[in-house]
Amino acid sequence: MSLKGSCLCGTVKYEVTGSLDFAGNCHCSICRKSHGAAFATWGIIKPDQFRWVSGEDFVQHYESSPGRTRYFCRKCGSPLASAHAGSVGEVVMGTIDGDPGTRPREHIFVGSKAPWYDITDSLPQHDTWPPGFMP
Repeated sequence: MSLKGSCLCGTVKYEVTGSLDFAGNCHCSICRKSHGAAFATWGIIKPDQFRWVSGEDFVQHYESSPGRTRYFCRKCGSPLASAHAGSVGEVVMGTIDGDPGTRPREHIFVGSKAPWYDITDSLPQHDTWPPGFMP
């Protein structure tokens, strides 16, 4: 299986060889501000599964918190991926072209979620990182 993704303007394209390990919704203030939304939905991958296919010259990145780098298209601003400790390990689900084959399994960092957004589904909610998970 292979997943393909791209930015809004189509300049940057990436590929994930294999499937997503899982997906989740992050409500932390950094994800909210980075995505301009109530939360960001991330697909977790193995770092060796990710590669930029085209437009890598247009990929900009910055360290949003210690050890975490976010990648986005500098032409259109689309957030694309993030890395912990140097290797891309997450892709923004909204940038995947087509059905990723998995659905979000949880909400994380709901302790700092937007006060104007109510979570109305039955997925598990964690105030910070889920038990046993920390990149």
